[in-house]
Amino acid sequence: MADAKLALVTGGAQGIGYACGEALAEDGYKVILADLNAEGVTEAAAKLGQGSVGMVCDMSDADAILEMFDRIEAEHGPVSALVNNAGIAAPGNFLTYDLATFDAVLGVNLRGVFVATQRAARTMVEKRIKGAIVNMSSINAQLAIPAIPAYCASKGGVMQLTKVAALALAPSGIRVNAVGPGSIDTAMMAGVNANPEAMKTAMSRTPLGRPGTAREIGDTVAFLVSDKASYITGETIYVDGGRLGLNYTM
Repeated sequence: MADAKLALVTGGAQGIGYACGEALAEDGYKVILADLNAEGVTEAAAKLGQGSVGMVCDMSDADAILEMFDRIEAEHGPVSALVNNAGIAAPGNFLTYDLATFDAVLGVNLRGVFVATQRAARTMVEKRIKGAIVNMSSINAQLAIPAIPAYCASKGGVMQLTKVAALALAPSGIRVNAVGPGSIDTAMMAGVNANPEAMKTAMSRTPLGRPGTAREIGDTVAFLVSDKASYITGETIYVDGGRLGLNYTM
């Protein structure tokens, strides 16, 4: 693994983040998983194997992100693939939604993505690495849910930040894309899974009639990182079982 290209996946302790790491490892990357959950990310890296490393990082803390990149480059070398997956939702009533909560969600989901993308890109440009960056957006970049105002706002921001970064970095051969999951069978969907009526409602809005899997997101991320997607940049690929195309059901 010493000569393997290096991939960093944030929010990598479980779910979609871990699945992204798994898919990238299978494609020959040495994978670094970063997460706020110290025990979880250590266990995830051990489970992934193949020289994978777990690191603790608060993606709402710009200094912590920069320090993480410094450490990665000192100990493992430059990152050629970055997956900005870490994210939080924090539902609440729109009329009483707390500003501190709003700021906290944007701090992880949008500000952290910007800081990590900028920091990774600086080294890629300096070392002339034609790298790839994939941001985790959501169908909620386009479809709103009133109970998650900060999450929807942050994912809309991720969609636009992806385009901005793609345009800025294209002259250096660095591609930036996003993935927008629909209903995916992860811990975030546990409440829906446990409620048959809620699941029925969610699936009525999903033409393929089932939740997606974390690995289906991971495989899409791995594709966008790979040379098979060499002419794709600035795009958000929605992996949603057809949800965005749905008008109404009979």
